Parts: sequence; C-alpha cells; structure tokens
Amino acid sequence: MKRLLSTLVLALVGLAGSAQTTKMATIKGYSPALKDNTVAECLIDMVRIASDSVKAGHFTMNIPVEKLTECYLILEGEGCPRLFKSIYVAPNTVVSMTGKDCLFPTWDIESPLPEQKTANRIQEHIRDAMNKMLRLDVDKAPQKQQDSAYMEMIRQTIEVLPSVPIDIVSLTEMEDACHYACNMKDFPYMEQLKAVEKSLVEHAPKGYEEKLAYIHSLLYPLHVLQPGEEAIDADFFDMQGKTHHLAELRGQYVLLDFWSLGCGPCRMAEQEMREMRKQLQGKLEIVGINLDKPSAWQESEWSKHIVWQNWSDGKMGKGGINSRYCDNSSMPYYVLLSPDHRVVWKLTGYGPGKFLGMAAAINGPQQDNGKNLALAIRKVETTANATVVSFRFYGQKNNWFRINSGAYLTANGKKYKITATDGITLAKETWPTEKAAPVTEGILAAVYYTDFTLTFEPFDTVPASFDFKEGEAEGDFVIRNITIK
Repeated sequence: MKRLLSTLVLALVGLAGSAQTTKMATIKGYSPALKDNTVAECLIDMVRIASDSVKAGHFTMNIPVEKLTECYLILEGEGCPRLFKSIYVAPNTVVSMTGKDCLFPTWDIESPLPEQKTANRIQEHIRDAMNKMLRLDVDKAPQKQQDSAYMEMIRQTIEVLPSVPIDIVSLTEMEDACHYACNMKDFPYMEQLKAVEKSLVEHAPKGYEEKLAYIHSLLYPLHVLQPGEEAIDADFFDMQGKTHHLAELRGQYVLLDFWSLGCGPCRMAEQEMREMRKQLQGKLEIVGINLDKPSAWQESEWSKHIVWQNWSDGKMGKGGINSRYCDNSSMPYYVLLSPDHRVVWKLTGYGPGKFLGMAAAINGPQQDNGKNLALAIRKVETTANATVVSFRFYGQKNNWFRINSGAYLTANGKKYKITATDGITLAKETWPTEKAAPVTEGILAAVYYTDFTLTFEPFDTVPASFDFKEGEAEGDFVIRNITIK
C-alpha cells in the first residue's frame, strides 16, 4: 500500500489470462461496513488478476500463482480509501481479511505464510498512524495533513524494522522507506535509515544480496545527471528482445519517457505525445523506458500499440538507467536530450499542452523552455528601435495565464523592458482560444493555444542569445538561451 501511494492515478488493465497457471491462492474478506457492489480487485505486476463484487460484506478472489507472490488489493466503494493493501500469497494458500470498517489496509489478516506474519507484525506497530492517514484520505483532507500522517507512518516503520525477521517483506518495507526518503528533500530520519541498512547487511541471510544492493544504492545514490551534462547510455531491449542503445538516435532530440503500466498520467500523455512526435518528425524521437517486470510489459496490449521506441533495461526501475536520469521515483518522468546527447531539461508528471509547447520551441528559434514548457517563442525580430518576440502558450481552455508587466529580456549584462504588447494585456488573465489539434476525444481535445507578441527595448548590441524572464518569483515564466537566428 505504501509503495503505491505516490501513484496519482491507477490505469487498470484487463483481466490477465491464466491458461498456463493451474495453482491458485484465495483471498477472502469481510467487513459489515462494506456496501454491496463495492468492487474488490487483485493486481500483480500492475495487471488485474481477479475481481469480485461485495455481497453482505463478503468478497472472495481466486489468484493464479506459481510461487510466493506479492499482490495488491484495492476496494472501490463508498468509504474506502483510494489506496492499496499489499498481501502475500502462494499456491494452495487461503488468506482471510476481516475488519469492522472500510479501512481495509488495517484489517486483520490470517495466513499460514511466514512472510504475511512479518507483514502483520509491522502493520500492528503502525496501525494507529495508518488509520489516521486512511481517514484523512477518505475525508479528502488537505494534502499537508495527509503528508504529515504518512511521515509518521514511515517513522514508525523504520522504528519496527530491526525487531522483525529479515525476509522479503521487511526488506521491501525498507526499500519503500528509502524511496520515500529519496523523493523528499531533507528527510528527517535518514540517519536512522542508514543505521537500519547497516544492520540488515550484517545480519541478513544469504539470497538477498541483490535486494540489499538496491537499498544501498537508494541511500548512497550515484550522481544523477543534470541539465547540461552528457547523456549516459545503457543496454536496452525492445518488445521482441532486440538490443538497442541511445547512441542509435544521436543527431536528433530524444525524449526519454520513464513510465509504468499502472501509471495513469503516463497513459494520459500518450495522445499529445503522438501529436508532438508528428510535428517534430525527423527532429525528435521518443524512447519509452518501461519500469515494469519485462514479461508484464511485453504481454501488455497497451505496450503493443506504442508507436515510438519502446524499450526496457530489465531493471524494473531498481538501480537501472532511471537512477542516473531521474531525481525521484515519480512517474511519468521525462528527460529531453539534445542532438549531441546532453541533458536539456527534466520534468516530473504530465500537464496538458506541455508537449506541444516543447514542439513549438524545437520548431522555433533555439531556446530552453524547460522550466515552463507550455510557453514557447516562435520568432524573434531585432531592429535599431525594438526587439519583437512572438510567443505561443498552450493549455486547457479553462486555464488562464498572464504575463506580468515587469517581464524583461536580459542580455549583455542588462535588462530590456517591455514597451508594447499585442494579443494580451499585461498582468491580466488570458485564456487560450484556438484548438491545438483537430480531435474531438481524449485529453488533446481539451488543449488550446493563443499567440501574442511582446515588444522590448532594443538591444544595445545584438547578442548571440538572450533570456526572457517574467520575474524572479517561483513559477514565473522563464525561457533561457534564446538565439536570434
């Protein structure tokens, strides 16, 4: 449940076939608080394996498994939190869950598996903190309150780990805590995490070396590439198993798309990415780097219809190429490489209009609009009397933007002020009005744009490049290294 909390939207894929698997595990659940027709679903490797509708508080799911497997339970219904419960199953085992409310991640679990018993001990220690977090989620409390409750749950998890058996469950919980620490600036319990990791290395039985090595890499990470640095390559394979390298695409822009089958925003972005790729044909290629189990990725119908390079490094996001490019484990995570294969910018998450803004920037004068992808410069004209810059802004029709009256250009160690505008009024809200693409369905149908120009004081000496800045506040529009040609 904790590992998947950061996934903003879950895109469930269809029920997986089980023709090749005859061994089964069973998950049974009951709570008098569950409403009829609440849907119970079980996922393995982000694929929905089984489902059932609640009747009189009960649900039952038969899970095809060949070995000890971690699966994820979700309940969709009134009063249920929008989170997951991690459950361990194995062939011919029955797992029973019982509770008195709809907060299923804290229910009691009966299982013959020692791994589930470890999970139960951890859950018992953090139960009160987890209950608080779940109630805040159900009540849709402010995110700050939810984050605080989640932090307390992480602290208590770190606290209990030294007292439970060292097995796949405790090491996975340790891995989850390390991921959270990596994604948070100034994580307050880093020293405690490192102490636990040291103890795990000293006392872990054989067979967990790879897991421990990954945990160590999270706590003591290698350098993550930043804009301006040279790209790093790796061995990739495609859906058919053929080997590839980023070097194959040198000479054009490359957009690295780190994604997962269970990431809703990853899928949501695809329609706009297709349009962007069409507009940048011959100038840019997309490389999707999947972070799932290779077999799940290769068998997914969604994967099969991707039109750009669709690769994996086989590491499932654990110490692979993503650890050298991505500052955190959020998905989707995008990295743009220049034609000479240097990092241009990095982006977490998807927002409608950003990829079309990137296309406009690449098709316009050379520029870095990575800080605010929705805004791009299409043309620059310089005369002895003025510098005229033509912009395009992409966004959803009901999302306004504005340019502050204090916006300026900077070059030659000097600021050049705005003297005139066309298409917008400074410091006033403007809504995009022109459809970005002739489509009527999907997220792209809601993307619009508007064009406008800003006139600035003339340059004293025409520079090779300049910057546009709306101001110095966080979130202000900034476009850097704009060329005159």
